[in-house]
Amino acid sequence: MVRDIFGNLIKTDIWGRKISKKQIKKEIIAENRARGKSAEDSYVLRAQLAGYEVERTGRGHDFRIRKRDIITGRVISSDLREIKSGNAKLSKLQKKTKKKKSNYKVIRQESLF
Repeated sequence: MVRDIFGNLIKTDIWGRKISKKQIKKEIIAENRARGKSAEDSYVLRAQLAGYEVERTGRGHDFRIRKRDIITGRVISSDLREIKSGNAKLSKLQKKTKKKKSNYKVIRQESLF
């Protein structure tokens, strides 16, 4: 999506033709998806540098992180993480999972760029 120097969306192409609302919405969703993926990648990097094992999961949360004892290799802690960027809201399934699980945590992470 093309934006001006102030970050506002440009609603016409370079020839002056109007871009449809459907196309603008599609491009905004693609931007949001890329921003969320970038935030998840930066969180994984940060967690791995802190010594956690990060496992990608599905349904209701993004990652399961585990901290292991260095000597024995046993799992000390295992937590569920949901990574959100900006003001993204939890889905119904994520809210339900958060309510059920005591080790569920939502992390607001901004992307590296």
